[in-house]
Amino acid sequence: MILLDTDVVIDLWRGHAPALSWLGLVRNETVILPGFVVMELLQGCRNKTEQDKLQKQISRFQIAWPSSTFCDAALATYSQLRLSHNLGLLDALIAFTAIELNTPLHTFNQKHYEAISALNTVEPYAR
Repeated sequence: MILLDTDVVIDLWRGHAPALSWLGLVRNETVILPGFVVMELLQGCRNKTEQDKLQKQISRFQIAWPSSTFCDAALATYSQLRLSHNLGLLDALIAFTAIELNTPLHTFNQKHYEAISALNTVEPYAR
């Protein structure tokens, strides 16, 4: 199981060669997007054409949402770390999706997540 952060999906969407090559190498793995990543991607669409293209691209991936227990844990962590470590709201929810699934989050935004000790992150390919 491979869980992708927003930055990796953007690389794939833009046709970044290393991202596409890496995805080809892991084609036998189940690739999952946190629902909050999908929402971030939709937020970045400038018009209906981009949104339709995005939805077509992401339709090949599974989408995962954290349970209410893990949303509560994300809330507690966000409350504790948002001021001291500048933890983002969606980053906390994405992190706890990965923690609940017991899988690393594939991301290049290591700094966004470094304060969450229970989270494992992986840089999937060289940029």
